[in-house]
Amino acid sequence: MSEPTRKLRWGILGAARVNERLLPAIVEARNSELAAIASRRPGAAAACLARYAPGHGAKTYDALEPLLEDPAVEAVYLPLANQEHAEWGLKALEAGKHLLCEKPMALRVADIEAIERAALERGLVAMEGFMYRFHPQHRRIRDLLDAGVLGDIRSVRATYSFTMRPARMYRIDRPPEQGGGAMWDIGCYAIHSLRTYLDTPPLAVAALAHHNAHGADTGMSGVVDFGGGRHGLFDFSFERARRSEYEIIGTQGGAKCHTVWQLPGDTPVVSWWTEDGREGVERLAPANHFRLEVEHFADCVLEGRTPALALADAKANCRLVGAALRSAATGRAERLD
Repeated sequence: MSEPTRKLRWGILGAARVNERLLPAIVEARNSELAAIASRRPGAAAACLARYAPGHGAKTYDALEPLLEDPAVEAVYLPLANQEHAEWGLKALEAGKHLLCEKPMALRVADIEAIERAALERGLVAMEGFMYRFHPQHRRIRDLLDAGVLGDIRSVRATYSFTMRPARMYRIDRPPEQGGGAMWDIGCYAIHSLRTYLDTPPLAVAALAHHNAHGADTGMSGVVDFGGGRHGLFDFSFERARRSEYEIIGTQGGAKCHTVWQLPGDTPVVSWWTEDGREGVERLAPANHFRLEVEHFADCVLEGRTPALALADAKANCRLVGAALRSAATGRAERLD
């Protein structure tokens, strides 16, 4: 692939833990340049840059507003706390910056609609950051589906979990309406995975959850009715061993993505089987889905493309996440139709 004529200049709004993967991805991307990083914690931005991109000349700020005022910054990656995404996403757009926001885009559909209006009014690109979707292993799964190997999809099961470490307890020290809990952190991946392959509007969801003293969900399981006898099954937890996988079952066979959260050095594995006895276990080439996401977004800005994850997708995911949270809180199924 030829070198781009110019690179998109990025600013990172927050020295969050995701920068361990995100910051080097921007530095390494073929069409991107890291211009600045900001944090409200004195010295945190400089420390983050020194740790993950030693010797890099990006500017660092000890407040968020100066980054938004920096004319060298064209696009913002927003990894602040979940409950801050809507506020600072709007501020970034109002400052004329393109926006790639760490999932979830916002906690309410109305807030995503406000972000959508702000982006449209200013001719800016805004996208929710589900980095996993940009890994080639999911294209391979899609190829199997398009080839009819699995027949008609009847169910998708998505499982995401890891055991919560003490340093991450801030994620569950407040209820979901304030951005806390496993759903907003890892459950939204499960919901997104179901919607990716059962790509019609869901009709209803029923969920059960374990809540802590703060009212935060620490784990949840449930089923989504996509109509026509097609179901999406999800479970996620901060109290189980690490898993990030989904499995699709059709009328003629099944396929599985074994590790959705690809870490450096991981080998992607996709397996499949059919009713007539065929099967395969495919080991694909490693890929950095953070870098691929950054490059995709930069291409959208620089070449006027439409993002693969439009804000309609973010609104649909938020709507189903909200319904699942309500179901888990009330013990009743929630209808969406």
